[in-house]
Amino acid sequence: MQRLRRSTLLCCTLFLLAGCGYNSLQIQEEAVFKAWADVESTLQRRGDLVPNLVETVRGYARHEAETLEAVINARSKATSMQLRQDDLSNPAAMAQFQQAQGGLSSALGRLMLVVERYPDLKANQNFLDLQTQLEGTENRINVARQRYNQAVETFNGAIRKFPASLTNSMLLHLERKEYFKADEEAKAVPKVKF
Repeated sequence: MQRLRRSTLLCCTLFLLAGCGYNSLQIQEEAVFKAWADVESTLQRRGDLVPNLVETVRGYARHEAETLEAVINARSKATSMQLRQDDLSNPAAMAQFQQAQGGLSSALGRLMLVVERYPDLKANQNFLDLQTQLEGTENRINVARQRYNQAVETFNGAIRKFPASLTNSMLLHLERKEYFKADEEAKAVPKVKF
């Protein structure tokens, strides 16, 4: 009789643990980490393209040194800023990272304005190839950010839903992850003059 009770208790415990979300919460957190790694990978690709772009422009625009230096410095800052997985739950760390990436985007935008002054450069095949690769990379960055935010949404919702919320509060203690947000400068409406 006592064996039957133990077996029943064991079966009930296993049944409850199977439905408590223990494994699914960890799988969802790993999905967040993977999505973040994809964001970092695409940002690295952009960082790798920037020196080639700068060198191509430098050959044509020797007197645009200030703009080129700004791009180089922004790239250096953006590629040196790394987030650990623990930082994905830290709003200040995420804001710092996003600010560094936004600085590079802004500097690249200024560089593209400089390029408009040099029709020969715009016709250069190396420059056109680099520009196409950079545009494609920017699109990949956007897609990776969206996928990261989707993974964060799923994870953050899962750790708050019953019964997984109980499992998290009693066993795992997983923290809410931060979304990749728009840069403050990106929220301003651009001024267009003709």
